Amino acid sequence: MALLEIRNVTRRFGDFTAVDDVSFSVNAGEFFTLLGFGLRKTTLLRMIAGFDLPDAGAIVLDGVDSRRRRREATHPHGFQSYALFPHMTVAQNIAFPLKMAGKSESDIRAKVQEALDQ
Repeated sequence: MALLEIRNVTRRFGDFTAVDDVSFSVNAGEFFTLLGFGLRKTTLLRMIAGFDLPDAGAIVLDGVDSRRRRREATHPHGFQSYALFPHMTVAQNIAFPLKMAGKSESDIRAKVQEALDQ
């Protein structure tokens, strides 16, 4: 099973078609490169990251369709900040930079709780 599957993905902005019926798959451990001028690489990467949804087709990452990932990551009131990792909880987003900085688990827990209390 592919780690990433792009299935007949199309993305339009008004009358402009930025990505048109693109399909490919990437297996775990495989090296894949998007290369070329005017290929709308950023548009495709934004869809893979979950910042945008395709108008047609499907993006499946590790067996989960991008539309499902997006629904599960969106706040109940419809707010989603792109500065956050949508697949993580609020506490996990707060803890992430602390973990990257090599802080201890007890320090991370304390700082996360302090931030949540505020």
